[in-house]
Amino acid sequence: MTNNAIGLDHVFHALADPTRRAVVERLGQGSLSVGELAKPFGMALPSFVQHLKVLEQCGLLKTHKSGRVRMCEIAPQPLAAAEDWLGRQRALWTQRLDQLDAFLVQQHAAQQTRTNNTNNTDCQEKTNAKNSGE
Repeated sequence: MTNNAIGLDHVFHALADPTRRAVVERLGQGSLSVGELAKPFGMALPSFVQHLKVLEQCGLLKTHKSGRVRMCEIAPQPLAAAEDWLGRQRALWTQRLDQLDAFLVQQHAAQQTRTNNTNNTDCQEKTNAKNSGE
């Protein structure tokens, strides 16, 4: 597994948790202290700090100390890498679904042609049988 794939695994693991996704969303609006970030989550600070560590380990979060306060800010590079990967997957599956759609349209048209040919043959046979019976 490449380093890039391992990094993506860590990013997706970090984003799999709703608390961590909410932290990333809040930090999208600007830097906040750990205390400000933790306030709306109603959990003990040590538990919340564990979430921040996961985000920091995968590179989504940067922290620095400003006096006695630890400040957090978003690091967009891992999100960009995840977005690039998702974009490639979206393009691949869009292409595959377009190919499937074209195949199904072709199969439907072929089925219609076979049905029309069968109906025409049946009509011709009935007409011939009617004419030969007269």
